[in-house]
Amino acid sequence: MPKYRYLSDGELKHLEEEFKQFLVINQVYKEEWEQINRDEPDKALELVGLFSDNVLQTVYEKIRFLEKRTPDSCFVFYYTPDEIQLRVLQVENAGKADLSTPESIHEALKNHAGDLSFFKSSKKYSLSRESEIHQTLEQGAVVSTADFWEMLEKLIP
Repeated sequence: MPKYRYLSDGELKHLEEEFKQFLVINQVYKEEWEQINRDEPDKALELVGLFSDNVLQTVYEKIRFLEKRTPDSCFVFYYTPDEIQLRVLQVENAGKADLSTPESIHEALKNHAGDLSFFKSSKKYSLSRESEIHQTLEQGAVVSTADFWEMLEKLIP
């Protein structure tokens, strides 16, 4: 079982050359891989899990910002080396504003600032930094930008 998740078939297809290199580095050559894949599916799955973990670990190490938006809230996470920082915009009166797109956030800030609340927080990692990033992504977050974070930093004292 991988630490994070198995890469999808589409992701593996996209990373086919990297997977071949991974197998060679682990002294599994083409004929041996074909034999393992055919005769030892559990071992083949274990190798795919190890490759998936390596790929996702590398990706997660590069992520600094994630965000999750709904019509009523926008959560932006900053993953520092030591902690997760959080900035939140929330609509106080449902239906008064929409926070689900960059355009609607701009509109809400411009025309409905009184209907919004702002919140900030931080916490130390309870898991590894990359495991925390993985969990947040699994909960529906997407990669965000430093620019968006900095804009919220100016709004939330």
